[in-house]
Amino acid sequence: MVYVPTQFHIDPHAEKTVYDLHDNSDTNGYRKFLNRTAVPILDRLTPNSIGLDFGCGPNPVLAKIFTEHGHRMAVYDKFYATSAAPLLQKYDFITMTEVIEHIAKPIPVLETLFSCLNDDGILAVMTKRLTNQSAFKTWHYKNDPTHITFYSEKTFQWISAIYDLKIEIIDQDVVFLSKVSRI
Repeated sequence: MVYVPTQFHIDPHAEKTVYDLHDNSDTNGYRKFLNRTAVPILDRLTPNSIGLDFGCGPNPVLAKIFTEHGHRMAVYDKFYATSAAPLLQKYDFITMTEVIEHIAKPIPVLETLFSCLNDDGILAVMTKRLTNQSAFKTWHYKNDPTHITFYSEKTFQWISAIYDLKIEIIDQDVVFLSKVSRI
């Protein structure tokens, strides 16, 4: 994992200002982007599953996609859906699309999310992965001032080993971390 030192983090007001500039409207292009995470999850879900869209933003399109497929959804976002109540529930799946790279202290957040997963639950993480440290200096993804942690496949393998999770590399930007049933 590569991270930005704390002294270079922008303040929360500036961070939200950057997020307010994002266009996350319910369009075919944005849905296509989100479906890179949604479709592989939908393929694994049983009917009427319950999910959490963690870091949903001001317009929770991903939650809407799952609802349209018959699943119940809760949402949480530190700026746009701030009630902590969803973080006290249990879920069959949790999504973090383009979220984890914004989190300064990811381990406590991940531990909270893992505690919210039912057995066999899936945490789906979408983030651009660092594939080559030598290319980091020219990598566009690091230039967003709100991106402060960067993950490689090895990072996710380490997380899965430490927390006894099954890891699935879905594609270049999507990783599933799943709890294993303890029967």
